[in-house]
Amino acid sequence: MKFYKLFVFISILVFASCEDDTKNPSEAFSIEIKDAKDSYKAEDVLELTVTNKKNKTIESVSYTLDSERISTSETASVSLNDKKLGRHFLRATITADRKTYEVRKEFVIMSSVTPKLYSYKILEEYPHDVAAYTQGLEFENDTLYESTGQRKQSTLRQIDYKTGKSLKIVPLADSYFGEGLTILNNKIYQLTWQGGKGFIYDLKTLEQKGNFVYNDSKEGWGLCNDGTNIYKSDGTEKIWTLNSETLAEEDYIEIYTNTAKIKSVNELEWVDGKIYANIYQKDAIAIVNPTNGAVEGVIDLSTLKENVTKHDQLDVLNGIAYKGEENILYVTGKNWDKLFKIEVVGK
Repeated sequence: MKFYKLFVFISILVFASCEDDTKNPSEAFSIEIKDAKDSYKAEDVLELTVTNKKNKTIESVSYTLDSERISTSETASVSLNDKKLGRHFLRATITADRKTYEVRKEFVIMSSVTPKLYSYKILEEYPHDVAAYTQGLEFENDTLYESTGQRKQSTLRQIDYKTGKSLKIVPLADSYFGEGLTILNNKIYQLTWQGGKGFIYDLKTLEQKGNFVYNDSKEGWGLCNDGTNIYKSDGTEKIWTLNSETLAEEDYIEIYTNTAKIKSVNELEWVDGKIYANIYQKDAIAIVNPTNGAVEGVIDLSTLKENVTKHDQLDVLNGIAYKGEENILYVTGKNWDKLFKIEVVGK
């Protein structure tokens, strides 16, 4: 009787082990990349194979990169030359011994371009409200629009940039922390930080006409537009593309140099086909390729803050505006008493 019970017990364990086989597929299979590296570049080609750890009889294999089917054989070659930068996910679906296994592998693509380095020349200095915690800055013709932050202090402003005086000020509700803005089709779009909501205003009257919500992007940091699409940063390495009609998040890029991921992407400005981005807590502007996320240039503004009045609330560089003048930007910072017209020059 004892032998019988022991036999039954062992049989149950074996059966359970067989049943759970697909619940830990990495114990049976893995995806291997030939000559694997910590990260890859667009010119790389990945040579993929499946490692069969338990010598199972493989009936079929299919590979998927992100959501795209790329191969239905045990080995595969994947060119990265048309892929966006950042994290990507390989998935192999394997049928073996009449069971299905799915294993995954993550890898990162970095930029193939070494960023060009730029410096600046100050051309003009204009007064700026030292109490303005600048979050967004954008011109419409010769009028400057600014979004400011801090709870109970957040505003949308229409400004005469030459005098620094506000022509109109719209306060946000006390619960909202204002963030970036952009102007498109006679509307102003303004983000809030952690409120999960943005606001839409009439450009002429600054009357609020509606709002929109965030989805996967979670937080609001910076906005710009290319005349068709709106781009939104969320404080991570991602810049999201928003549908300008629905404000729905349709896609995103991840921002990388040839050596590193760029986190805390903040205020944005569209300049001659590129996204210019403030990086929070960094005295520099990244010039970003909007197609793949590559940082193609960096403007070093590390000495600009030396030209503003020092005080206890003085904070970081933030705020980029462009009027269509070649190599000319208008920049300021949070609680800075000056707005600078600068020329971007080679370093």
